[in-house]
Amino acid sequence: MQNNTRLSLVIVSLCALLSACSSSGSSQDDRYQMKNDRAPKSAPDVSKVEDAHPKYEPYSRQGNKRTYTVRGKSYTVLPTAKDFRQSGYASWYGSKFHGHLTSNGETYDMYSMSAAHKTLPLPSYVKVTNEANNKQVIVRVNDRGPFHEGRIIDLSYAAAYKLDMLGSGTAKVSIETIHIESPESMALDELKDDSVHIIQVVASKDQVRINVLAKEFERKYKVPAIVESANGFYRLLLGPIAQTYLANKLLTQIKQDGYPQSYLRTPTKK
Repeated sequence: MQNNTRLSLVIVSLCALLSACSSSGSSQDDRYQMKNDRAPKSAPDVSKVEDAHPKYEPYSRQGNKRTYTVRGKSYTVLPTAKDFRQSGYASWYGSKFHGHLTSNGETYDMYSMSAAHKTLPLPSYVKVTNEANNKQVIVRVNDRGPFHEGRIIDLSYAAAYKLDMLGSGTAKVSIETIHIESPESMALDELKDDSVHIIQVVASKDQVRINVLAKEFERKYKVPAIVESANGFYRLLLGPIAQTYLANKLLTQIKQDGYPQSYLRTPTKK
């Protein structure tokens, strides 16, 4: 009886040891239920998901370690997101990471307007422009990545959808941060803002439809409507609109009203 007890204790000890070895030697990806990332099987309509709204946020305690190493390569986190610009390829991440913690301790929601970046402080706000179609989104960076060679930002499923890059998986983009130094600076920036914006709502080869829409939009939003003709297409433009804040507010409203493809053209000074 004593021998059987000793044998059982030895077996339990060996199992515990093997389990510990297996745990310590497992890859970080073991915490995910999926081996490979993929798009959601039944995604909600994300066309009306609003862009992230830039505001002052202190950098989080998590995810902002000055230097860190992934796959043998070291990265240095920037002390500030101010005046940061970059061009390169964007990718997107979805179901595999949905519901898991981001680098700053939040829960990743692929249906929100968020993103991952290797060196921007967390959280940061970034305007992303798809250089192939000029579509733009504003995302909140709350995660680290992407760590594949040649990619500068990893976008949420919703952001990738709005940039029309889900099918290709990657897209050539330019990014620039929207940095707010303090709560007070946001109000001051609005007062100093002398930029003028144009919103492109929709493009079509149907001139009659665009002309009808122009009258409807001008009446509804109390903003001048312009029909621009080029290369066989007619584009409905709204503006000029003074101040970035007002332009973004109107753009959000137009998207919610059923025109998610709308975007702000590059602003000009008065």
